[in-house]
Amino acid sequence: MLLVIEIGNTTAVFAVFSEGACIEACKLSTASLTGQEAIENQLSPFLARYPDLLDTAFCSVVPGLEQPVLDVLGRLLGGRDSRGRIMQVASSLNLPFSLRYDSPSTFGPDRIALCAYSRRRYPGEAVIAIDIGTAITFDVLGSGGDYLGGLIIPGLDLMARSLHEHTARLPIVSISEPVSITGFSTEECIRNGIVWSCAAGIEGLAEKIARRLREEHGEKAARIIATGGNAPLLAGMTALPAEVDELAVLRGTLYLFELNCSGVS
Repeated sequence: MLLVIEIGNTTAVFAVFSEGACIEACKLSTASLTGQEAIENQLSPFLARYPDLLDTAFCSVVPGLEQPVLDVLGRLLGGRDSRGRIMQVASSLNLPFSLRYDSPSTFGPDRIALCAYSRRRYPGEAVIAIDIGTAITFDVLGSGGDYLGGLIIPGLDLMARSLHEHTARLPIVSISEPVSITGFSTEECIRNGIVWSCAAGIEGLAEKIARRLREEHGEKAARIIATGGNAPLLAGMTALPAEVDELAVLRGTLYLFELNCSGVS
């Protein structure tokens, strides 16, 4: 068994995998992990259900939480067996794709894990990997495993918050699926505008990337993987043939552990 942890800007996930399958996942607000005591209070009862669990794969985009989580893991799991391993996702790992990036250390761990999963899920094929969370990221892999660039744009909640904070009279709105294109109240107009513009933007950008893959890189087709908290909402509002997998970053983190700590290729 392997404990896989993903710390995102909004949501944290603790998951246990056994033989590649997720047998339990616990989601909570990242804001609730306010220090080592809070982290231990969340992890202790979770780990108590798996007394044989020793190893951890850890992916975090929140630098301030990395060391506290690692300290708690070392204390909780180290007492079980000193042979337990903790792997943190980073660009310095053995990766299943060729990362060409101006500053590899700044390439987000969640993006590394998603690209790794994309490579495992569709070996030998071009992939457009989209993470629809606090930010929306696109990462592109060629069929040969070369990283061909990416995009980062604000996510739904960031757009809603920005409109509220930088205008005098626009309210903050909750995000949900619109019932029509246009709205008939200020709240509806904001919600519909944000959601539909993101959906159209994702669809349009994916189509432009796919065309570039065909024309510039000779790729016949590109798979599309979508993950992140808002992936089910937005991917379902497009005509893209996207595979939605909310556990894709966790699965990629698991794969990186196998590549770097278990000798599995």
